[in-house]
Amino acid sequence: MSVRKLKPVTPGQRFRVVNGFDSITTDKPERSLLAPKKRSGGRNSQGKMTIRYVGGGHKKRYRIIDFKRLRHGVSAEVKSIQYDPNRSAFIALIEYVDGEKSYIIAQNGLKVGDSVVSGADALPNIGNTMPLSKIPLGTIISCIELHPEQGAVIARSAGTFAQLMAREGKYATVKMPSGEVRMILLTCSAAIGAVSNSDHQLLVSGKAGRSRWLGRRPRTRPVAMNPVDHPMGGGEGRSSGGHPRSRAGIPAKGYRTRSKNNPSTKYIVERRKK
Repeated sequence: MSVRKLKPVTPGQRFRVVNGFDSITTDKPERSLLAPKKRSGGRNSQGKMTIRYVGGGHKKRYRIIDFKRLRHGVSAEVKSIQYDPNRSAFIALIEYVDGEKSYIIAQNGLKVGDSVVSGADALPNIGNTMPLSKIPLGTIISCIELHPEQGAVIARSAGTFAQLMAREGKYATVKMPSGEVRMILLTCSAAIGAVSNSDHQLLVSGKAGRSRWLGRRPRTRPVAMNPVDHPMGGGEGRSSGGHPRSRAGIPAKGYRTRSKNNPSTKYIVERRKK
C-alpha cells in the first residue's frame, strides 16, 4: 500500500495526500451484499438536531460484512479486495466452495486467489479466523470478539492490530491497539494479521469540501462561542478559553471518566497509555 502526493495544480490539491489504492482490485461491489443506508442528518425522530456537525455527504450503500465467520472448516477463495465507504479498512469478497459469497474485513497482505477458512482446525495464516485457544502466542491478530460468537468488535479499523500475549485458565491476555492489556475468553475468535489500509492515517484531505463530501459540517471552535453556548466561550477579543473542557463541563486532557464500579475492570490487566 502507498500514498500519493498530488501536484499543486489547484489550491485544494496543494497539500492533498491520497491513497494509492494499490491493493484494490475492483470498483464494482457485489450487489447481493448491498443494503440501503439512510441518513439522519443528526436529527432524531422529532426532527430536532441532537448531534451537531452532521449532515450532507455523498450517498452510500452499506456493505454487509460477516463479522462472525461461523462457517467453520469451509474454505473460501478471495475474489477481490474492495473499497468500503463506510469504514477506513478495505474489505475482501470471498466465495465459499458451495458458491455462497460474503464480505470480510481484509487483513494486510491478503490477495486475490488466497484461501481463507475459520475454525479451530484452521492454520494461523493471514485472513483465517481461529479461537484464541488455538492461536500461537505472540501472533498479531485483529477483528477480535469480546464474547463468543458475538462477532468482531475490537481492532477493526485501518491498520489496527492486537497481540496475543499469554493464556491462563479460561482467559487469554491480549495487548490492545490502545496499549491496554486485557483478558478475553479463550473461546472468542480473532482473525490472523493486522487490518489492511495501514496508510490511512497519512491521508490529507487538502480542502474543507472533502469533509462536506464525507457528511461532516463545519465545526465551531468553543472559544469563538458566547458563554451561554460553551464553558470556554466569552471574553474580550481573542482571549483563551481557560481550562479545556466539553460543552457539558467535563475536563479534557487527562481527566478520567471511566466508572470506578465498571464490572469489566477486573478483566483489565494494565490500563492503556495516557
